Amino acid sequence: MERIIKIGTRASKLALWQANFIADKLKAQDIQSQLVTIETTGDKMLHKSIAKIGSKGVFTEELEIQLRTGGIDIAVHSAKDLQANLPTDLEIIAYLEREKVNDVLVSYNKYFTFDESQKVVLGTSSTRRIAMIRHYFPKVKTVDARGNLQTRMRKMDEGLCDALMLAYAGVHRMDMDSSVVQMLPTEKFTPAAGQGSIAIEASTNLDKEVKMLIRNSMNHTPTEFQIIAERAYLKHLQGGCSVPAFALSTIEGDQLTLHCGIISLNGRELIREEHTMDKDEGEKLGEILAKRVLENGGEKILNDIKRQIG
Repeated sequence: MERIIKIGTRASKLALWQANFIADKLKAQDIQSQLVTIETTGDKMLHKSIAKIGSKGVFTEELEIQLRTGGIDIAVHSAKDLQANLPTDLEIIAYLEREKVNDVLVSYNKYFTFDESQKVVLGTSSTRRIAMIRHYFPKVKTVDARGNLQTRMRKMDEGLCDALMLAYAGVHRMDMDSSVVQMLPTEKFTPAAGQGSIAIEASTNLDKEVKMLIRNSMNHTPTEFQIIAERAYLKHLQGGCSVPAFALSTIEGDQLTLHCGIISLNGRELIREEHTMDKDEGEKLGEILAKRVLENGGEKILNDIKRQIG
């Protein structure tokens, strides 16, 4: 294939790792590519929390503009950063095999223990993680820790917090496993929809042959089944990136189980739902569980969150 695929990516070390990983996948199929780095709103506005920026595509909007204009052919994202409702002229054409989905605690103190009896300060910029800490460990203090992984680690080293709460996938991809002091259980700290996977976004106008070449070189079908269900839940819940919703699906044979829910910002109200259907019915499964969550108190939580964030 003579065409050179232009890969759009953010400029952080983790984003570049992911983009280079995609480039290697393409190269293995004799497809040439080049990286195009693009700064997003989320990269520029580090002084504000994600919830207060208010943009649904805080880490994706600028890349999506370039997809439309042809500045890039594909955009590489952490799947959890993609808004649930994509514009009709854009689509996800591949999901890469998922890494471990867990949240982890990272610290330079290898003897760090997550114990409420001590005065512990955790750094995180995620409303979901903050709410879950408030629910399970109400005495633990949290501080906002925006920025790329290296910036957050530096802030922790400077005394901002005792530990950071992060997605294992990013820590692992940056070869920082030695800093992980605790792997948090998904039964309590259920991850964000799509956590652990890399998603490839493209314009619906991208040449079909090119699209299929890219998809065939990297899409991981079991991961795709899982994340379709998780994203369908978010879509029908109608919660943006600032809403502390969570979703995690698992596959056993031909059956797909989706565990999902929502938690109030103060951590006091937590709703969990679970259901199993055929693995190719993920869209319907997500819709069913979103409806169930909303009917069982989720709608009230969402309305309260909208009032608080304003």
